Amino acid sequence: GNYLWQPASVAGGRATLMGFDLVESEDMPDIAAGSASIAFGDFSRGYLIVDRRGVNVLRDPFSNKPYVQFYTTKRVGGGMHDYDAIKLLKFSVS
Repeated sequence: GNYLWQPASVAGGRATLMGFDLVESEDMPDIAAGSASIAFGDFSRGYLIVDRRGVNVLRDPFSNKPYVQFYTTKRVGGGMHDYDAIKLLKFSVS
């Protein structure tokens, strides 16, 4: 049978795990004892990005004369939506 992990078949391609493309993230911890370094699942179902409509713009004509400064803010956020859709692989000591 095939291995669970398959390396990229072409240069610049992606490796696969059980037929699903893998994405490497520098934000995940290094593999070590007790670390949860691999996340696997359906991230589109498991993680929800909240994107508020609109951008707030504040015009400031006084602080930097003769120029006008603009301060802009946009509210976005996100979090786990379905904990069953994404699982973490925790490495053991041995």
